[in-house]
Amino acid sequence: MTLTCMIIDDEPLAVKLLEGFVQRTPFLTLKASYTDSIEALAQLRQSPVDLLLLDIQMPDLNGMELAHLLPPQTDVIFTTAFKEYAFESYEVHAIDFLLKPIRYTKFLAATERAREMREQREAASPQPASQPGTYAFLRIDGDLQRIDFDRILYVSGMKDYVMFYLEGESRPKITHMTMKAVEDLLPADRFLRVHRSYIVALSKIRKIDRNNCIYIADEVIHVTDGYRDAFEQRLAANT
Repeated sequence: MTLTCMIIDDEPLAVKLLEGFVQRTPFLTLKASYTDSIEALAQLRQSPVDLLLLDIQMPDLNGMELAHLLPPQTDVIFTTAFKEYAFESYEVHAIDFLLKPIRYTKFLAATERAREMREQREAASPQPASQPGTYAFLRIDGDLQRIDFDRILYVSGMKDYVMFYLEGESRPKITHMTMKAVEDLLPADRFLRVHRSYIVALSKIRKIDRNNCIYIADEVIHVTDGYRDAFEQRLAANT
């Protein structure tokens, strides 16, 4: 898979460095580079790209503000000299946060992650008409593996990785993915997030105790306060 990309950075030397990195990366195609974030945003709205390499500290419209205005199909890798923005970058679901001076090895790892996540989304979206939303292909141990939704017991998140626990398998399938991406991937009528780090298959729940603990297979998962109302509403709708 080839990704189209754009560079936005108000420092010409930083733009030149990133352009060189893009040229060295065979799966990236550079569409444009900008030092003016407002001009770049206008172009993005006309011709979106797959991946944006975006500086944060810029005049007029900074990178964090711009990220909130992007077309939904554009992923972001932030490039900045200010590490204090790292936490905020995850609030806009950035693929990665690269701290300047950027090394090519870090750049390559981040862009490969962007490619893998786009492959996962595209593999999950086209489903046969006779079986809508029944499976997805996820990159696991370097290969795209089919995961049937009917076999999923629950999903657990850990930083930038998620673990799919399946019926009949003692070890989880681990892939680089966010919990938000898993929520978007799985059918909402069959799966529910009950914890910052857990999504459960409703049909696999064996028991729910008085403390709002869910029993699935050999796992006990606590429904936390932030997700309790939605969980109780779903239970009420199915009783």
